[in-house]
Amino acid sequence: MRWCPGSVLHLLRTVRFQLCCRRGKNRLPLWIREIWAYVRLLVQSLYFSSLTDSDVVFDSIFEPVFVTVDYVTRWFGMVFVCLVVILTSSIVVIAYLVLLPLVLNTYSPAWIAWHICYGHWNLVMIAFHYYKAAKTSPGYPPTERNNRPFVSVCKKCIMPKPARTHHCGICNRCILKMDHHCPWLNNCVGHFNHRYFFSFCLFMTLGCVYCSISGRNLFLDAYNAIERFKHMDLEKPGIPVTGMGLLIGLLPSGQTKYQTSAPPYTFKDKMFHKTIIYMWVLTSTVGVALGALTMWHAVLISRGETSIEKHINSKERQRITKCGKVYKNPFNYGRLNNWKVFFGVEKRSHWVTRVLLPSGHAPHGDGLTWDIFPVKKHLIPV
Repeated sequence: MRWCPGSVLHLLRTVRFQLCCRRGKNRLPLWIREIWAYVRLLVQSLYFSSLTDSDVVFDSIFEPVFVTVDYVTRWFGMVFVCLVVILTSSIVVIAYLVLLPLVLNTYSPAWIAWHICYGHWNLVMIAFHYYKAAKTSPGYPPTERNNRPFVSVCKKCIMPKPARTHHCGICNRCILKMDHHCPWLNNCVGHFNHRYFFSFCLFMTLGCVYCSISGRNLFLDAYNAIERFKHMDLEKPGIPVTGMGLLIGLLPSGQTKYQTSAPPYTFKDKMFHKTIIYMWVLTSTVGVALGALTMWHAVLISRGETSIEKHINSKERQRITKCGKVYKNPFNYGRLNNWKVFFGVEKRSHWVTRVLLPSGHAPHGDGLTWDIFPVKKHLIPV
């Protein structure tokens, strides 16, 4: 059913007439006229055609909210990036200044070698993949005319969209094989930096779990020490002495309280224990949250999907099921092949050189065309 355009337009004309009467013969300011034109366009979109559904109405009404959220996310991108750098740097400083001397003095040479090698390898992998994920372009479809196949036309860019391409409202352009826009990277996660994003999440999770497990006993000792310091601070520093105490010489003349010795802890001891607690709480919290995100993306990669395609395929699967058919994801090459395509593994040595070591190799394909349903063969031989 269509909206009645006459009553709505009459209401808009009435409001416009009242605004003009209040200002007299002077024209309204430009910014008011722009807002008015935008509101009028939104109202007209509600009865534009008989094909209008609830999704169109919802997008039209909440478009200002979406624009505001996109603007705020775009503006706060650098703030989130700085926050990641500051928090990660603080853990690294604590590891070097607090934990490393403790490890060198207490652990055996074998354990010292393990902690130094694994810790530095993990740190290098985190820094490398975060930098590449934030600085690498996710990939954009060509803007010039070409003969590349496309599946639809973007309603906002008014440009052809290849398969697996979606529009990002924050970046305000289409992204090849878009997964999502990550505010912690201040960048979209797409075809050319998806591997960097997942590797960063994976190695950051491993680093947080490593710090959390190896520092558990230190955290318990630091927490108990802080509790002891609190109880010692609550104790009274001395017992007042008056009356006969002064006469029998318990205290020198003019002194009415016992002098207590200096506390058995220093400011350095307090800061040492507090930094251990800070490191363990931060790494444990981030390890749990980021670990759940990493597992979710691992499941999507195994299925040959992105975060956006997960919702699209779910709706399509329901629609096809109602027709009595079975829906198959055209970009699912099998679990092993999906991981090979994702990491760019072309031979067995690449599992080490391209997965376990920093590597800036390009992903498989150009993000514009995709192979469909490779049957009974390895997409990338191993």
